[in-house]
Formats: sequence, C-alpha cells, structure tokens
Amino acid sequence: MNAPLVGQPIERIEDLRLLRGAGCFTDDIAAPDALAAVILRSPLAHGLITRLDTEAAQKLPGVVSIITARTIGMPVPTIPLRLAPLAELVPYEQPVIAQDRVRYVGEPIAMVVATSAAIAEDALDLIELEIAPLPAIVTNDDAAAAAALLFPDSGSNLCITYTARLGDAAQEFPGAIIVEDDFSTQRHTAATMETRGLLARWDAARGHLTVHGAAKAPWAGRRMLARQLGLDEFSIDMIAVDVGGGFGMRGEFYPEDFLVPFAARHLDRPVKWIEDRREHLLSANHAREFDAHLQLILSPAGDILAVRGRARCNLGAYMRANASIAPRNVAQFFSGPYRIPNIAIDTDVFLTNKTPTGTYRGPGRFETDFFRERLLDLAAERLGMDRVVLRRRNLITSAQMPHPIATVSAPVKAEELDSGDYAETLDRCLGAIGWDRLQPLRGQRINGRHHGVAVGCFIEGGAAGPSEHARLELGADGMVDVFVGSSMVGQGLETVLLQISADALGLPMERLRIFHGSTTYLRIGFGSFHSRSTVMGGTAILNAATTLKEAIRAAAGRRLNCAPDEVLLGAGTATNPSGAIVNWAELAADVPAAPGQFDNHTHTYAYGAHAAHVGVDIATGHVEIFD
Repeated sequence: MNAPLVGQPIERIEDLRLLRGAGCFTDDIAAPDALAAVILRSPLAHGLITRLDTEAAQKLPGVVSIITARTIGMPVPTIPLRLAPLAELVPYEQPVIAQDRVRYVGEPIAMVVATSAAIAEDALDLIELEIAPLPAIVTNDDAAAAAALLFPDSGSNLCITYTARLGDAAQEFPGAIIVEDDFSTQRHTAATMETRGLLARWDAARGHLTVHGAAKAPWAGRRMLARQLGLDEFSIDMIAVDVGGGFGMRGEFYPEDFLVPFAARHLDRPVKWIEDRREHLLSANHAREFDAHLQLILSPAGDILAVRGRARCNLGAYMRANASIAPRNVAQFFSGPYRIPNIAIDTDVFLTNKTPTGTYRGPGRFETDFFRERLLDLAAERLGMDRVVLRRRNLITSAQMPHPIATVSAPVKAEELDSGDYAETLDRCLGAIGWDRLQPLRGQRINGRHHGVAVGCFIEGGAAGPSEHARLELGADGMVDVFVGSSMVGQGLETVLLQISADALGLPMERLRIFHGSTTYLRIGFGSFHSRSTVMGGTAILNAATTLKEAIRAAAGRRLNCAPDEVLLGAGTATNPSGAIVNWAELAADVPAAPGQFDNHTHTYAYGAHAAHVGVDIATGHVEIFD
C-alpha cells in the first residue's frame, strides 16, 4: 500500500485553478438578465430618520424599485444569533434595514434596484434623506456613562456580562505577589481580496429561491432567510462559489443576505449586489476592540495562584449573528495553556455607535492571549525571574490532562483541555528561533532600530459540533464523488478532504471529485467555522467511506460469487479469494450512495508557542520581522 497522503506536504489542488484565473467568484456568474442593487447607507452614526423621500430617484430611467422598511413591511425582520443564542440578546439584534433610527455609519436605509449599477448609484444621489442627529456613543466609557442609549427601552448600553469562574479567585492570598495593569486591543476588520456579493433568483412557478454567494455556513443562512421570508427551508438553495478570503468575517448573515433575495422575489427578477471596498470597511463585521483591567496573583516562587479582573467589549451597534463569541472567549480562555487554579473574569459587552462586530481568526483568544502573556512578562520582571522559566513552571503538564478551565456563563458549558505536551512545544519553538542567541539583542539599538524578542504560548479550540455530514457516490467512470457540508473559504479544504478521502478509500486523489458548501449537495450541513472542517467534515467522510466500501464489497461478492468479507479491495478493484477481479466502475450501478455523519459535543484544543524577533524604527514606526 502506498504511504498515506494525510500529513504529506503536497501541493494544494485548488491553487492551480485560482492562480490561473479560472476560479468562479460571485461576480463571475453570468447573469445578463439580472438587475443591480446598490444600498443607501447612513452617513451618521446615530440619529432619527425624519425624512426619506425616494420619489425623484424612482423616476430616474432604469430604476426598477427602491426598497425601504415600508416595502418590506412591519415588523422588519432581524438577524438572529447563529452561535450561543440567548433570549436576553434578542432585543439587540440588527434589523435588516433601518426603520426609524440609525445606529452606525453604513447601516442600510434603502436599496435601489436598477438595470445597471451605475444607474442605481446615480439614483442614490436623488434620494432625499434627513436624519436628526443623536449623541454618538463611541467608547466603552461613553457607553457606560449612558449619555445616550442605543436602545432606549433597555435603560442601559450594557447588553450582557459574561462571567468565567474556576475555584475561588476572591479569596485572600497571604504573601502573594499581585501584578496588575490596564490593556487594550484595537478594532480592525478583514480586507479580503474579494468583497462580499450575492446573486439571487426567484422561480415563481416553483416557489423556489436560489442564492449564489453563500460561504462558511450556508445551511444556517438558509434557515435564517427562510424564517425571515416565510418560506419552507428546502425551497431555498444557497450556492457556494470560490471565496476571496474568509477570516471569520465572510459568510455570516448580514442585512444584504436578506435584502437581495427579498428584492429578487419581490420583483420576480434576478438581482445582483457586489459590495465596494468602502462599503466593506463600513459594514462588514469588525472585531477585537476590548479593554481590560486584570490582576495576576503569584507566589514568591512564581506559581500562578489566581487571576481576576474585568474586560469590556465594544460590540458596536448590534448583536450580530456570531458577535457573542469573542467576549465569551475573552472570559473563558484567559488561562490559556497555564495551570491557574482560581479564575474570576467578567466581560461587559457594551453597545456603541460603531459598525457591529463578529468573529475574526481566533475570536477572543487573540485578545485574551495578549492580555495574559503581557501580564506574565510583567510578573517575570517583578519577580526577577526569566520569562521563559516562569511560563514553563506554570504550563499544564501532559500528566495533568484532561485539565478543567473556567466555566463561562450564558450558556453554561464546562470545558477541559483534552491532551498535549505544552512544555515540549515551547522548547521546540525556542530552539527553532535560537532563543539563547537572540537574548543579548533584546533592547539593543542597532542601525537605528530597537530590537525586541518575545515569546508566548496559547491554545486554540476546534471541532465544534453538533455534527457534519457527507455523502460518497461511486460513478460509472470509476470516480468517487465526495460531497461534504464543510465550506471552502480559502483554507485549502479541497486538498485536505481529498487527502482524507483518498486514504480512506485506497484511491489516488485523481480518482476523486469534491463538492462542498452548497445546500444542493446535502440535505443538512454545518459549514466551516471554529476550526472544525478537518475534524468534523473529515470524520464524516471517513464514516461515509466505511459505508461505501461495505457496499462495494457486497456488490463485488455478488458478482464474484463470494462472501463480502472475502473481497479484497484495491485501488479501484475488488478481488475474490481465487483471484478473480472486478473494477469498481463495473459495480457502480449496484452500489448506492453512502452517507456519513459525525456528531460531536466535545471541543478539542490545539496548542502552540510563538516567538519573534523584531526591530522598530522609532523615527518612522516601521516594524521589521527578523525571526
């Protein structure tokens, strides 16, 4: 048998198509009969809409319709939480279009649908919009002071506080060293190569809606859209195409994911919307804006006894589809890979008049990793201890696995780190960068640059459930088609899942085709988020492969006059004990499609260590990474 493909450094199969310009992105889909949609967005961060007159714009030749809250009807649908939903967060969900009040610059107020995007853009200038400004709440301090309320009925700009508890961090620690400081992380967003886009078609005869441009979690998006439009879930198809970057931002449900399909159905015409870069920066999910005051409590010998403190999340204007994840993670994962027996972290989530936030690559973990690792450096300095020695002393050992971490509130779910040798990873990292060689450079000024050397350890959760689904089909050409609910968002999914499929079936990758991310392929699927695609999608494929091989053995046994368990499967062949052979292609008509499903309610936790050597030009602020 050939060496397994999993783990081998093979070239990604999707790259050749993409590098040659043969990819198919949303705007590449030919739609000569489609209308173009352009969105009127709020120019103010906070205010009451006092006038919205679309009459002149509607008269512009080529304008087909201008959709407002009145067109959609009351109540205007809102975007529900996809992850970690809670009843108390429902009042802060985002309406798909502004009705009376705007809460951030870029919030949709109207959508012009015209025969071309240029005409639709011209029509925007003819819409008469007046907004009575209200005080803009920008910072967490502003939100806490509540000089203005984003949702007046709530009585506060604090929409929830997540707590994380382990042991008793409130107790006294006689003789302990307390290290504390204030920290902050800055807001940013993903500037993907391809902006968001949608093409929606309504088939009135079938009562069927097709939406191109789905990514990340198409089945969840279909459920949300069906509920908002009052349609049966299975009367909607979400079609995934190539995506120019995901990063957690792409593929969540945004107002446009309702507005464009609504317009297609309302007008009984295909409608396409392609986001421009300015819109993207205004309206796609932002991330990372936190501040915190934290205390790290240690023994004089350097053992971490406890951590306690409070973080604050600048959520932006609404609780969008996955916005609860980062603040929960900041509270829950502060301990990272370290043995901290007592933890009390609270995260206040404040509404402000900024673009709403969501997930971005390790949501909440990046932020809390920075807080923790900086505190460890400060503690090492305070104790007069080498920062590597302090980290190694407090890393959870493999003998202490599984190891509980703090339990977060709302919803409550106990978590534990499952396995790992954190110290070995740290030592390998330090060896790879030449840590001892670099230490004398720390703080030195060389050729006008100040040199810094740093190290940090972290964990990363994955394998989020509840399940993933797959199906394998053997074709008359001997090829096996692999259908999976995971979605490709630039992470090399096709290559990885075909490696898994090829090893499971004993076939070369060239004998496999993969289809992913569209609701037309599987009745149910969950998609790509939370580092889940390889574990969840890959294991669903493994289960489907077992079923397919059983079906091939059964069909071959009937053809070769032997028991199924006597059939020896090769690379596309089946052989009986006497040496008679039949090709899989010849059995295709007798081999049913093989479904696969993998259910999981326990997260796995990867881990790692990073070290860096950088130089900073203090005259320009330019940072150069040396190692």
